[in-house]
Amino acid sequence: MNIAIAQSGGPTCAINASLLGAFREAVKSGKVDAVFGSINGIEGMLNDDLINLKSVIRTNKDMELLRQTPSTVLGSCRFKLPDAEKDEEPYKKICSCMEKHMIECFCYIGGNDSMDTVVKLSAYFKKHGKPYRVIGIPKTIDNDLPITDHTPGFGSAAKYVATTVQEIIRDSSVYSIDSVTVIEIMGRHAGWLTASTCMLHTIGQEAPHLIYLPEADVTVPQILEDIKRERAKHQAVIVAVSEGIDVSSLAESAGVTTAGVDAFGHKFQNGVGKVLEQIIAREFGCKVRSIELNVMQRCSSHLASKTDIDEAEAIGAAGVRAVLSGETGKMMYFRRISDMPYEVVIDMTDATECANLEKKFPKKWITPSKNNVTDEAIGYFLPLIQGDIKLIEKNGLPEHFNRSIFGVFNSL
Repeated sequence: MNIAIAQSGGPTCAINASLLGAFREAVKSGKVDAVFGSINGIEGMLNDDLINLKSVIRTNKDMELLRQTPSTVLGSCRFKLPDAEKDEEPYKKICSCMEKHMIECFCYIGGNDSMDTVVKLSAYFKKHGKPYRVIGIPKTIDNDLPITDHTPGFGSAAKYVATTVQEIIRDSSVYSIDSVTVIEIMGRHAGWLTASTCMLHTIGQEAPHLIYLPEADVTVPQILEDIKRERAKHQAVIVAVSEGIDVSSLAESAGVTTAGVDAFGHKFQNGVGKVLEQIIAREFGCKVRSIELNVMQRCSSHLASKTDIDEAEAIGAAGVRAVLSGETGKMMYFRRISDMPYEVVIDMTDATECANLEKKFPKKWITPSKNNVTDEAIGYFLPLIQGDIKLIEKNGLPEHFNRSIFGVFNSL
């Protein structure tokens, strides 16, 4: 039989490590003939746009380059399958593709919405007596998937964010004038990534002086009062703020548009840092700047966590073992055994427990002042950022797996 693997949702530093883990496990199992990559997530299955991965991942160096390459080498999508009762056509196309290529197992590497696809496909196959199995392999820098202790991609993103914030602190401290720096960090509804900046407190940094998460329900007047208090103590105040903080009530006066809806119907905000920058500047009259870390949070493999990459590869392999053993409609996940020494095991749960659901940052880990996080959170974060990847370089630069070799995707 054959197996297909796809990647979906936002890129991470670790998603290709999961692809590699799944590929390696499929090849060594002795049960699989061809390992297909589905181009641009589930869209590849819909459009019969597949590539035989054995034809492009040939050597040990190919595997190592794939492991250290950020983003999704197979491409991604944000396509939401309709309910089969309302529109069966996409499901028929996927079944046709699987039948044509003798694919019995499909592994989908993705986040909350990708698990929705796992649930729908598995249910459809069961209902119609199709001999196909589907497994979800988690990923997201947002760390907001339920059940799993953490998600592949988060540890590397957290390491990059904390490291970059530390460098911003250094830059902000060189001048003799008062300043406030607002650092906007990814996290649409959950503040995990912003909260991870607290790790800097373990190496003697007082900054970030203020950390604001969507879960804290903080108000702009409170933020201004907090900054006023910190300015009395520090010449350069550093504020870490999640993109999901709601400042929409003051957006119009700041001249920034925040409204938007993505393909899945999720509301999102733009320019939270910019809004706060203008509000703070008017309030205090000091030097204020906002910094949006943007996509670098999810693609900076030069600061990847070895723990994250190793775990991503391991959970990809575990997903293939599960689907080959007959499991379907499940998502693999990490269950933490202990913090010190750090230990996790890989388990599985019904994908229905994760699809379209979000795991918020625990309110018990937010300080009563709503502007920082507790030491318990530090104990959770630290194990996830440990270790560095020894990168293969060329001319002094990290070398990446060359996605252009996928050129003519239908050439099988």
